[in-house]
Amino acid sequence: QGETKVGFFRLLQPGLFVYHSAAGPVPVHVARGMYGLILVEPHDGLPPVDKEFAVCQSEIYAEEIDPRTYEFSYERGLDENPTLVVFNGREGALTQTPMVAKTGDRVRLFVGNAGPNLVSSFHVIGSIFDRVYRDGDLISPPARGLQTTLVPAGGSAVVEIDCVVPGNYTLVDHSIFRMEKGCVGFLKVLGEQRKDVFASGDMPVFCPGCKLH
Repeated sequence: QGETKVGFFRLLQPGLFVYHSAAGPVPVHVARGMYGLILVEPHDGLPPVDKEFAVCQSEIYAEEIDPRTYEFSYERGLDENPTLVVFNGREGALTQTPMVAKTGDRVRLFVGNAGPNLVSSFHVIGSIFDRVYRDGDLISPPARGLQTTLVPAGGSAVVEIDCVVPGNYTLVDHSIFRMEKGCVGFLKVLGEQRKDVFASGDMPVFCPGCKLH
């Protein structure tokens, strides 16, 4: 604690990368949050977009000691049975403080999966990924028109979305029961309705206990 180390390194490969502690025990360090994302853009940069956000999925392995205290559980980690699966480090990080864009915006999401165990089936309910740079590969041409993309533990993806219709777009891991463990976030799109794209004669109805909207 309280120590500082300084290192210098040259970035030789473009891409979106997950970094993490490699000191033993590595699984415990990753499970306790010693990870992050680093973006290395190509020499000419990425095409311009209106908004960019970072989203990193991870798992929390813990046992309840009392209603206010949880303790890290090595056994749950070994069993690959997380207590929580979350975006950006905690339950509610992207629902209590949603990402915000406007209709007409193009949004780029830098998506990482710190793991330490689970593969993510990353999906945004209500939208299609216009471009997907699979596995954080910023050299190859992107895939087009995907609804869900796999992000391995320790891997990444970059996805781009066109915000056509206003509303709450819900980020999930489409291993969908993980939503009940906290893996949900919101992209809130503000702006004018586009009835040529979407129209409904029914007023929206609040669903008690719903985690999707």
